[in-house]
Amino acid sequence: MLRVVVLGVAAGGGVPQWNCNCEVCRITRLERPDLRATQASIAVSADHKHWFLINASPDLRQQVIATPQLHPKPDQLRHSPIAGVILTNGEVDAVAGLLSLREGWPFTIYAHQRVLATLRDNSIFNVLSAERVRREPIEFDATFEPKLANGSPSGLEVLPFLVPGKRAWYLEDAAAPAVDDEAGDTVGLRIADKRSGQYFFFLAACAAMTPELKMRLKDAPLVFFDGTVWRDDELIAAGLGSKTGQRMGHMAMSGADGAIAALAGLGIARKVFLHINNSNLALLPETAERVQIEQAGWVIPSDGMEIIV
Repeated sequence: MLRVVVLGVAAGGGVPQWNCNCEVCRITRLERPDLRATQASIAVSADHKHWFLINASPDLRQQVIATPQLHPKPDQLRHSPIAGVILTNGEVDAVAGLLSLREGWPFTIYAHQRVLATLRDNSIFNVLSAERVRREPIEFDATFEPKLANGSPSGLEVLPFLVPGKRAWYLEDAAAPAVDDEAGDTVGLRIADKRSGQYFFFLAACAAMTPELKMRLKDAPLVFFDGTVWRDDELIAAGLGSKTGQRMGHMAMSGADGAIAALAGLGIARKVFLHINNSNLALLPETAERVQIEQAGWVIPSDGMEIIV
C-alpha cells in the first residue's frame, strides 16, 4: 500500500506570495488563512516508516514541521524518516529545499543528469556533504528502486519518463524555445508499490499533451498533474507578468488544449492538480473555475492531505 502526503500545493512563491496582492493572495492573506498553500511537493512511502520526497520546495522546513510522518523518532536525538529526494526538474521551487536538509542526515538525491549538473555547478549545494548525501542519476524509461540509507530496498519502484517541458528559467538564454523536449529538465514519474502493484503518476510540470503521454496515463488509479494556470494568458490578463503558461512550460487547466480536456475520457480514477499559481482562481472554492474543475472530476488538494493508493 502506498501512502502519499501532499506537502505543498502551490507553484513558485506559494499562496499568498510575499509581494503579491492579487485576488487570491489578498483573500488568503486577510480573509481565508485556511486556503494558504506552500510550494508543491509530495512525500511517498511503501512501508509507512521511510519516506521519499518528490521535489524539495523552498518551504520544506515548514512542511516537515507540519507533517508528523516526517518527524524524528521521539526516542532518538537525531533522526529523520526522509530517505531520499527525487527531483523532477531543476527549478528553484523544486530544488531550493535541499538546503534545509544540510544538517548531517544521510539520504540520496535522485535526478536526471541535467539536473544533477545544475546542482554540481552551483557550489551552495555542496553544503550537502557527499559523504552523507549521495547523488544518483536516473534515466528515462529505466525503472529503479530507491534505497534506504543502509542500502536496503524501499519497496518502491520508480519509472522516470520524458515530459514536454523546458529548462529552469534561471538557466535559459534569450533564444530558448518555449518547449525543449530533449533537454531532460522535465521528468514525469510512475511510482509503484512493488508488493501490491499499486501505482500513481506525478507530473509537476507539463508543457503539452502527446499521444504517448495519453497512453501512459490511461486507466491510472491516481495522477498528480500540473495545474499552474487556469488559462494560458492568465498572468498577462491579470497584469502580473509577461509570459504565457506555455512559455513557462505549463499547460493551462482550461481550454481545448488544456489539461482538463486532454485527460478527459482516459479512465483515470483520481485526478489531482498540483503546482497551482497564486494567480489561478481555481484555488478559491467559490469560483466558477473551481466548480468547473470539480464537475470534470478533478481535485484541488490542501497542504497535508494524505492519499492512500
